[in-house]
Amino acid sequence: MNYSEIISGTMTWGAWGKQFSTSEMASMIQHCISKGITTFDHADIYGGYTTEAEFGKAFTSSGVKREDIQLISKMGIQYMAESRKNKVKHYDYNKDYMIWSVEESLKNLQTEYLDLLLLHRPSPLMHPDEIAEAISLLKQQGKIRDFGVSNFTPSQMDMLGLRVDIDVNQIEFSLTAHEAMHDGTLDFMLSHGIKPMAWSPLGSVFREDTEQTRRIHKQLGALLGKYNATEDQLLLAWLLKHPSGITPVVGTTNKTRLQQAMEATKIDLELEDWFLILVAAQGHKVP
Repeated sequence: MNYSEIISGTMTWGAWGKQFSTSEMASMIQHCISKGITTFDHADIYGGYTTEAEFGKAFTSSGVKREDIQLISKMGIQYMAESRKNKVKHYDYNKDYMIWSVEESLKNLQTEYLDLLLLHRPSPLMHPDEIAEAISLLKQQGKIRDFGVSNFTPSQMDMLGLRVDIDVNQIEFSLTAHEAMHDGTLDFMLSHGIKPMAWSPLGSVFREDTEQTRRIHKQLGALLGKYNATEDQLLLAWLLKHPSGITPVVGTTNKTRLQQAMEATKIDLELEDWFLILVAAQGHKVP
């Protein structure tokens, strides 16, 4: 697995956010690469099943070589969208659907392979044997290189891992959503060699004004000068210090913040500073 230290999340590039034109999207791809961000995170459902195709068109026009980037996509959620006749949002890990879904993503992204395919959400009806058959075939055909999951618990990873190798689990993890650090999720990944990727790595710190976020801002503010960093850089540095080797999936489309995110990978928080930040989030000392 060879992914960039910061991954660019594309969820808001299209209809669900900025609605970039082809040229704007191509510019974003080139900017990311210029800053060392070469991995792009997709899901088939983004933009109501439209963003992958828009990215594929922009990628083709960008002049970027396929071997210079890594493409991640997720599948399995059957979303309520104009292009699908779904009566309810649900999950589908039927072998034939999995293969069809990956082929659709490849066609839309205008690529012959995905560097990483993730199952977007666990389904109560998923069967590890059927999933393993689909993944084995997709790998044999060269359509995917690595395989992983997203939002899976330790027991779900354990069940699926008996049938197929899991390379990655992409989970929600941040200073304000750090349950995976205590519920065994990150422990399981560290002990089984599964790479964690973190969506929403800045958490709610900049989205909400609560007692918790005010405590966090106060503590981060006290450390800005020491590390010559911004608050969002310290939040990423806090996450990056975890021994499981978490890679943040950063959803911003702000070019300055993307550059700052890459610079955060060079910050090594001192041990006690890491705990000061944790205590600010929890509102009490560690046990």
